[in-house]
Amino acid sequence: MYAYRLHELHAAELRRRAEQDRLVREALRARRAARRSGRKEAAEGPVSTDRKRFVHAA
Repeated sequence: MYAYRLHELHAAELRRRAEQDRLVREALRARRAARRSGRKEAAEGPVSTDRKRFVHAA
């Protein structure tokens, strides 16, 4: 009975870790998706805000 209880506890711990890993991957996926959607909107704006970067034409 003791070995069975240890097995149950170990299996429960593995399920908890797997669920935690799934949540981490889901959060990373959502973060990447948000970053990508932000890039598309920013791509329509000015290329650079630093106007001193380019010299004046002769």
